[in-house]
Formats: sequence, structure tokens, C-alpha cells
Amino acid sequence: MKNLFDVSGKVALVTGGSRGIGEMIAEGFVANGVRTYISARKGQACDATAARLSRLGKCVSIPADLSTLDGIAALVGEIRNREKKLDILVNNAGATWGASIEEFPEAGWDKVMDINVKSPFFLTQALLPMLEKSATPEDPARIIMVGSIDGLGVSRLPTFSYGPSKAAVHHLTRTLASHLAGRNITANAIAPGPFPSKMMKHTLETMGEQIKKGVPLKRIGEPADMAGVAIYLSSRASSYVTGVVIPVDGGIVGASGTL
Repeated sequence: MKNLFDVSGKVALVTGGSRGIGEMIAEGFVANGVRTYISARKGQACDATAARLSRLGKCVSIPADLSTLDGIAALVGEIRNREKKLDILVNNAGATWGASIEEFPEAGWDKVMDINVKSPFFLTQALLPMLEKSATPEDPARIIMVGSIDGLGVSRLPTFSYGPSKAAVHHLTRTLASHLAGRNITANAIAPGPFPSKMMKHTLETMGEQIKKGVPLKRIGEPADMAGVAIYLSSRASSYVTGVVIPVDGGIVGASGTL
């Protein structure tokens, strides 16, 4: 029963790893001995985050635009050139779009659905051979999808494609878990609540205190909260867990209805 949460020596890819949730997960991995690759569309930001995290361990930047199949193929090619197998894939790269229902554009719908749902599926598809090389019954390869509590409930914000896209991510997680269990690959999702990130920056600046009051634990999430769940899902401790969506939200989904 010792070392159940040890992830040292594993190899991980974290998409959208230059900032926000992805950076929190990547930092947790690097600090705990995981050789971690991060990707992001903006190369300078990706390189800067990798340089910072490299002070804690091994972190490599591979800038990539995952909104296209060509961008996915380029990222996969780079990973294949550097590694023989992949233990952990974190599909975190995502986008949102806000506009009134009367003005919400097709571009805002398509961009969010493509990046949040289509891209993680095809990246996972392309990396299956590397994940299978890592997988064993005792310690499966891991796919971690980053969804949102907006995919579990209904947001009051006018981000009409975001919540449906994250609900699709949660269902895709369960579908992958079902189809890949026989290959010793688990698939689970994290559904973050309010965390400090660029995507949440404006909302937290304008509604931060109101949001805190609505969280049963009365605070915004911290990097260690996100890293801890990702490490659990990547470790021996979760080897018999697949197809679940874990809200990391201070109790918004699970406890907000209590009296």
C-alpha cells in the first residue's frame, strides 16, 4: 500500500499546458518526477512556461495548433521522435466564446466545438499506439480529459457553446473508457469549478466575491487542488478507476444543494 500516489518516471503530455489549468497540472507532474511535455498554440508562452517548470524537473515545450488535424499530426510526430511510449495524456486545450443569444455567431460555435471536442478525440486516436506501449493491467495508461462544471450544470454566462462542448467531453470520456478498457487504458475527466486562469480572469475580477460566496468551501481553487486530482488519476491509486467525471469545484456540484 506504500507509494500509491508515486508518478515519478512517467511520461506525460499536457495540451494547453502554458497557462491556467494545464499549467497547474503540468507543474504538479514536473514537481513529482514526471517527464512532462506541454503544448500550446502560442510558442513564446509555451517556451516560457516550460523554462519555468524546468527548474523543478523535466519539462519540454512543443508548440502546436490543435485546432487543425495538421497541427495534431505535427505534435504527435514530435512526441514520437522523442519518446517510445506515453503514460499520461491530458487533453486540456480548450476555448470559450461569449455573446448574447441573438448575436452568437457560427464561428463561436464551431471554434469551441472543434477545439474542445473534436481535437481531443483525434489527438487521442493518434497517440493510442504510444499509450498502448505503456499500458499494463496493474498500471494502465491514462487519458485525462478536462471538462467543466458548466458541462454538469447550466452556466448563467452567455457562453452558449462552451457548456454543451464540455458535456460532450464528459460523455466522450465515458465512451473512451468503455472502448479502451480492454487495452489497459483508462479515461477519466476532471470538471473544474472556479480557478484562476485567463479564461476566468474577467469573471473573477468582476464577480470574484460573489462566486466565492456560492462555493460551499468559500474559496477559489488553487493550483495544488488541480494538480492533486491529476496526480491521483495518473497514479497506481486510481488504476481501477475509469469512466468517471470528478468535479473539482469546492462543492458547487456535490454539496451546494445541502441545507
